[in-house]
Amino acid sequence: MAKKHIAVAMGGYSSEFEISLQSGSVVCEALDASLYHIYPVHILKDGWNYVAEDGTKFPVNKADFSFDTASGTIVPDVIFNTIHGTPGEDGYLQAYWELLGIPQTSCGFYQAALSFNKRDCLSVLQHFGIKCANSYYLNKGNEIHTEEIVKIVGLPCFVKPNRSGSSFGISKVHDMEDLLPAIEKAFTEDTEIIIETALVGVEVSAGAYRNGDEVIALPLTEIVSENDFFDYEAKYLGQSQEITPARISEKETQIVQAEARRIYSLLKMDGVTRSEFIIQNGEPYFIETNTTPGISKESIIPKQVREAGMTLTEFFGILVENVL
Repeated sequence: MAKKHIAVAMGGYSSEFEISLQSGSVVCEALDASLYHIYPVHILKDGWNYVAEDGTKFPVNKADFSFDTASGTIVPDVIFNTIHGTPGEDGYLQAYWELLGIPQTSCGFYQAALSFNKRDCLSVLQHFGIKCANSYYLNKGNEIHTEEIVKIVGLPCFVKPNRSGSSFGISKVHDMEDLLPAIEKAFTEDTEIIIETALVGVEVSAGAYRNGDEVIALPLTEIVSENDFFDYEAKYLGQSQEITPARISEKETQIVQAEARRIYSLLKMDGVTRSEFIIQNGEPYFIETNTTPGISKESIIPKQVREAGMTLTEFFGILVENVL
């Protein structure tokens, strides 16, 4: 059987592009080269290029997502999407690839856009009975009534940009006087923000993916931040413990995994997603879901995959074969 051409899309236009480049290189390394021809494609603000092993850049033709290689012009059979943030996690590229008729490994454009917008995603899931923290929404230019905010969400609370990842722009606020500076900080990342009650409990991360028609939950990861919360430093500079499997009861594990699968199905997801929960008084409260979660060496999903007894080669193969 002829080997399929897989373009691994990485980079993006957000503050997360460097993390995405790491994720993409892990995928290129792990995909089975005996089954696939693998092409790293960097999608960056300064251009879209297939980057050959010797570093030579070949521009991507945006008309059909083709690119030249040493052995001729390639139109990929599948795109393995590892872009965190815009334009690969918010639906833009998903819609473009769909128009071109090229299958890709993450969810569809509507699911990507919905889940990237934390406020809209919470609104949809709450209607299905998924538990979430109390929240308050602000758009840039709105009048800010700090007393009203605290009355609804209480203190401490989290102030976060509505559409950004990797904890950029997030603050945990303990005192009334810190609320306005936190709101200003969040507005540097987005024109919409969300302010939520700080839940108290164990934070867990739940990976889920589809294999054929079956939605499967991966082992859970418990997140113990050395900082006040799981912020950028905790995520990427080692100031947190990510314990897989999570140190919670079997019953709690099953409840969270069932909730992760339910959210995956309710939102009609594809590919691998990672949903964050806080278990408060035995109940999982949903925080957010990521539709192109990090898969760099330090990321949570690879740890969960290994804990489930799979290699990354096997796992990425499932994601590719699902769309072929």
